[in-house]
Amino acid sequence: MSLLVQPVTVIRARRNQTVEHQPDLVAVEEPLEIRLGFGSLSHRQQHALAVTMRTPGHDFELALGFLFSEMIIRSLQEVQSIRYCRDGHNQPTENIVRIELKPEVAYDPLRLQRNFYTTSSCGVCGKAALEAIVLNTRPCTAVVQVDQHQVLALPERLRMAQTVFQHTGGLHAIGMFAADGTLQLVREDVGRHNAMDKVLGAALQQQLPLAEALVLLSGRASFELVQKAAVAGVPIVAAIGAPSSLAVATANAMGITLIGFLRQQSFNVYTHPQRIA
Repeated sequence: MSLLVQPVTVIRARRNQTVEHQPDLVAVEEPLEIRLGFGSLSHRQQHALAVTMRTPGHDFELALGFLFSEMIIRSLQEVQSIRYCRDGHNQPTENIVRIELKPEVAYDPLRLQRNFYTTSSCGVCGKAALEAIVLNTRPCTAVVQVDQHQVLALPERLRMAQTVFQHTGGLHAIGMFAADGTLQLVREDVGRHNAMDKVLGAALQQQLPLAEALVLLSGRASFELVQKAAVAGVPIVAAIGAPSSLAVATANAMGITLIGFLRQQSFNVYTHPQRIA
């Protein structure tokens, strides 16, 4: 917990015009730089991939999931090593992660830059973003069903597993469930995209079957999260909140069952309802 939350003192103002000084906890937010080593053994190169603001913890999972969801790697077998970089005193600095690809793995930095442009969900490039994911990813054809009653029980199971959120109220969570409703993974982060990448990276490391999974988002369903699920081959995406129009279009095109407004008593199915029994 010490790495994930930070104590602060707040002034709490109340309707009766009284104020109180009270201790509180806030979620920690720090930058993480992801660096990539690639190329032949005789000509290794380094590329600074990205800097993301994240909640510290599960950094290797975050980096692996990022590479996976951006289609830089297709499996864990393409990764040679992953480690924290070292500072001038030869000590690990936990804000820079370096992933070494195996020499035979091809990597094109220019392709990644183009992909970042088309997946920025900026409105103008929304159509290009959807076309890019359809062209580069096969639609999901997984034959898996989840019982309606199991779906309704998922929000409470995710909430009970959100340990840091209970202390700060300031983190997004992604839960990965099996078809029988068993919670397999949960990750929290200040960034919903980081939480998703942490789940995907952990699933790769633990060799969990993504093609049989349901992922539950603690907030809304955005295009970016549905895109990551599509790349990973996840067949069912559920959200506590609303989906965006591009999220619905992407789920429909990629064969993903998309659920929104998931509550204890009801939910909406926007695409491919055949996976809900």
